[in-house]
Amino acid sequence: MSPATVSAEPKKASTRHVQSGKASWYGPGFHGKRTASGETFNTHAMTAAHRTLPFGTKVRVVNKKTGKSVVVRINDRGPYAHGRVIDLSRASAQAIGISGVGSVEVVQL
Repeated sequence: MSPATVSAEPKKASTRHVQSGKASWYGPGFHGKRTASGETFNTHAMTAAHRTLPFGTKVRVVNKKTGKSVVVRINDRGPYAHGRVIDLSRASAQAIGISGVGSVEVVQL
């Protein structure tokens, strides 16, 4: 029987592509209200709403037009607008240059 081999290199954090599509931001009228996860929505926080990803999941959202990206934490359900894959808080949308609807790629961290 041979001894087990131990690797000295740490494992790299794995990322996986989740979706590409349209993103928008939400906030007016929701700031201070409860999200689907039970926490209070803060339009100034780096958070987002997704239909199926577990609450607490961190994803990188990349604006395909500008190349800018932001890491957000999923804390709500949505979007409910047809054709959208993620709804960003206002702060996270501003961080990547989305003021209305933008094309994005969502990557789970």
